[in-house]
Amino acid sequence: MAATYEQGTPSWVDLGSTDVEGSVAFYGRLFGWTDEDLGPDAGGYRMFRKDGKQVAGLGPATDVARGSAWTTYFAANDAEDIMAKVAEHGGTVVVPPMDVMGQGRMAVFTDPEGAFFSVWQPLAFAGFELANEPGSVTWNELMTSDVDAAKVFYREVFGVGMRDVSMAEGMTYTLLEAEGRPVAGALPIDAAWGPMPSHWSVYFAVDDCDAAYAKALELGATKVMPPEDSAAGRFAILKDPQGATFSVIRNNPDFSI
Repeated sequence: MAATYEQGTPSWVDLGSTDVEGSVAFYGRLFGWTDEDLGPDAGGYRMFRKDGKQVAGLGPATDVARGSAWTTYFAANDAEDIMAKVAEHGGTVVVPPMDVMGQGRMAVFTDPEGAFFSVWQPLAFAGFELANEPGSVTWNELMTSDVDAAKVFYREVFGVGMRDVSMAEGMTYTLLEAEGRPVAGALPIDAAWGPMPSHWSVYFAVDDCDAAYAKALELGATKVMPPEDSAAGRFAILKDPQGATFSVIRNNPDFSI
């Protein structure tokens, strides 16, 4: 099948969890997700659904050092070609391209600053069936120790455009654009935030940021950053009970960049 998402567009996310059943319970109660076990051939992989539509994946954590973590997948026209470009431009191949049950081909990499990301070359499965709606992914954002190097890397690997925009308090925010459309963002890690590795973060849309934040804490999450207003909307950052960081945001419908 033809890809629904242009190359370089986040097309999927999944969670590697140190406690799969705990994650099922947490996200099910927080976002109203149901889960489907894909069977023994899938190695414990599950599909999260919102209103019957596929919104994210879940499987056992495979990297002890990394622990529980959300991973962003970028659409790729040719996973082998992406792998060659990752190596050429200073990234690391963690898992080379592999077939996934006839659904597509995936690979796992890190960028030169150490941020994990994956690619998905679609066959039967293109990616999100629901996005930008409450209870689904709405944005993916790179927090990096070297934004200038990251801009070069992702441009060369995926062929995406890069556009800097001025935000509040003099901050510059970088947009990754596919076919001229913003698909992800990047910003430098501020030393004031404390020690933090470069990473891709995942934002889930919610109807009410404060209510979602409070509910997440009630379900065992820990706070990273309490609700705060931004031009894009009101958002908060949390760690789920298994230690994976994620964000929730009530999008500002009048915001555009």
